[in-house]
Amino acid sequence: MNTILPNNITSFGVLVMVVGMLSNTLNFEDVRCKCICPPYRNITGHIYNRNVSQKDCNCLHVVAPLPVPVHDAEAYCLLCECKYEERSSNTIKVTVLIYLSVVGALLLYMLFLLLVEPLIRKRDPHTQPLHNEVDSEEMRPHVDTGLARGNTVLERVEGAQQRWKKQVQEQRKTVFDRHKLLS
Repeated sequence: MNTILPNNITSFGVLVMVVGMLSNTLNFEDVRCKCICPPYRNITGHIYNRNVSQKDCNCLHVVAPLPVPVHDAEAYCLLCECKYEERSSNTIKVTVLIYLSVVGALLLYMLFLLLVEPLIRKRDPHTQPLHNEVDSEEMRPHVDTGLARGNTVLERVEGAQQRWKKQVQEQRKTVFDRHKLLS
């Protein structure tokens, strides 16, 4: 008994499985005690990391072996600054997965629009290609008539696109032909 699920249900199922697998993995590096010890006498400064509990997050438990003699250990440890750090690598993984999914969906949508746009777009015999060098006064009536009939969203978008192309064409003409910069 084979049933074919819609693509959105299948991709949701895959996402749930991946999140489930990520939540089952425990990372021992999610908690640590980080001690930053500055230079002391003839000993250079150093950063120490160790996976210890929060109550053991101090210089005596993290800095091992102590680089100073036992009688100087207390003075050395007073200079060290120890912080207990905790993070959730599962939250980071899920956030990255969601981010990559959104970017992938946007790329697929862009590819879809690039492939479908030529099929949907109506070729208007009055519009001229961007490369054609025609005075802006001659092109203006064609753009205005395109805006007057803009009832659907697609027609309004095409009108805005034609206005943008006209502006780009005027800027190119101004910069390259007349060698003037726009102000």
